[in-house]
Amino acid sequence: MAAPKKGRRPAGGQSRPGRALALILIAMVALTGGMFWSGHTTPRLGIDLAGGTSITLKAKAEPGQESAVNETNMNTAVGIIERRVNGLGVSEAEVQTQGRENIIVNIPRGTNEKQAREQVGTTAQLYFRPVLAVTNGGPAVAPSASSSGSPSATPKPSASTSGSSVGEKPGTPTATGSTQGRALTEALKAPTPTPTGSASSSATPKATGTPSATPTPDAATAALQQKFTSLNCLDPKQRSAAGQGVKPGEPTVACGEDEPGVWSKYLLGPAEVEGRDVDDAQGAFDQQRGMWIVTMDFTGAGSKKFQAITGKLSAQADPQNRFAIVLDGEVVSAPSVRQTLSASAEISGNFNQQSAQDLGNILSYGALPLTFETQSVDTVTAALGGDQLKAGLIAGAIGLALVIIYLVAYYRGLSLIAILSLGVSALLTYVIMALLGPAIGFALNLPAVCGAIVAIGITADSFIVYFERIRDELREGRTLRPAVERAWPRARRTILVSDFVSFLAAAVLFIVTVGKVQGFAFTLGLTTLLDVVVVFLFTKPVMTLLARTKFFGEGHAWSGLDPKRLGAKPPLRRTRRANASVAGPVDPKEA
Repeated sequence: MAAPKKGRRPAGGQSRPGRALALILIAMVALTGGMFWSGHTTPRLGIDLAGGTSITLKAKAEPGQESAVNETNMNTAVGIIERRVNGLGVSEAEVQTQGRENIIVNIPRGTNEKQAREQVGTTAQLYFRPVLAVTNGGPAVAPSASSSGSPSATPKPSASTSGSSVGEKPGTPTATGSTQGRALTEALKAPTPTPTGSASSSATPKATGTPSATPTPDAATAALQQKFTSLNCLDPKQRSAAGQGVKPGEPTVACGEDEPGVWSKYLLGPAEVEGRDVDDAQGAFDQQRGMWIVTMDFTGAGSKKFQAITGKLSAQADPQNRFAIVLDGEVVSAPSVRQTLSASAEISGNFNQQSAQDLGNILSYGALPLTFETQSVDTVTAALGGDQLKAGLIAGAIGLALVIIYLVAYYRGLSLIAILSLGVSALLTYVIMALLGPAIGFALNLPAVCGAIVAIGITADSFIVYFERIRDELREGRTLRPAVERAWPRARRTILVSDFVSFLAAAVLFIVTVGKVQGFAFTLGLTTLLDVVVVFLFTKPVMTLLARTKFFGEGHAWSGLDPKRLGAKPPLRRTRRANASVAGPVDPKEA
């Protein structure tokens, strides 16, 4: 008899199910432990289930500037609207484009709807304001009369500048306490000269009457000083409200983020240049100096204004030689001016590619001929969302119950394997959805619940394919243990092809659609992948182990694998395969 080749498992050979079961058990424990460790034990609900406000904005271009409604400008607008929504203290809002000219803003419940509509539906306000004082972002200690000194700041290192360039926004300055109070009085009592040709600039409030050795600031100056002193830029609500209701020609206070989580607060003079005065801006890589920079070009009127303000600032000491680029009341950059500039300029410093391009987009957006009008505002109450979720869960429970009833009635004992596999799949789906909420912002909406319900049928279909293959092998006269192994290769191919088609459909649907339909596609794709994992690492190994038991191995009537009920042929004789491999003379009688 010819011996089987080494290194190859003979057809129908038994696998090692313990390894696969141990692997999926470790994965389940790790994911579940991660879910409880993160504190996010429930999936994040979408606006249609948790309640909230959905706002649809449509972009409109000025006459003759229709090409301004393009993908780049829309993506920039999405980024700016996200900044505004975050300024409201909303951490679970969704802002995304829909089609070519629409933006969808989904804000969960608990947010002031009127304020949200005002924030997301207005055109971005971009101004260049001179910096009068800057300090760290926390509230300052009350000034002391006995203290003296002048404001000082420690900017983070930046590249040296030359030509028509300006420095980058500084890091965390060190002026606090009484120094800050004295600096405010000094800055506010000194008038800001109005640049020649600057239509939008004006002087800062100043004390009236004959100057004295110890001037007393007027009420407006004192109020602004108090506002600057008490401003806490670490509070998102205070950051958002810092510059609200302030006209361009008035001084104001604002916050700016130097590094992630590190904020500074600014006392700013009247706006000298507006965003519409910027003709073009972009982030670019300077190969000669080997660094990323932001280039700006101004319009004719903007060039005169910018020349006037830079001429004034270049003669000042830090921080009065800086101008702040203020978007929607927040300082996005505060470079220092080295020389008088006019039609063009560049901002250089500690930029990388992303930060340079982001600042270039922000500066460009201030000049875009884009406005947004509100197309629709849909409010979903928490009660309505709860009713929808309840209805979806009831529908899912009914569908699951029908599947289980069918499996029990038709497959009897085999239904135990299917039910356990469905339970493992459901557990993995729930845990992963709970983890994806804080990880990538995944929100479970009603279409996503529908995708999970549809996935029940897809998962059950994989079990049915495998069970029927095993039954076919039993009908051919094989015993259960070899039938389980011989049926697996054919069932595996069918399952993979079926799941690949489902996953491909989900991927295409996710790419070509927007909004809530993507939730359906994402859930369908996720559950399809989990179906493959569960079938390979749980269903097949468990089937292999149960085939070794007396109840299933001997074909009990309630096992679902009774050869008589399946109409099996007589058992296959083992001598058939042996005769095919035995060499030697043939008995004449048998011939």
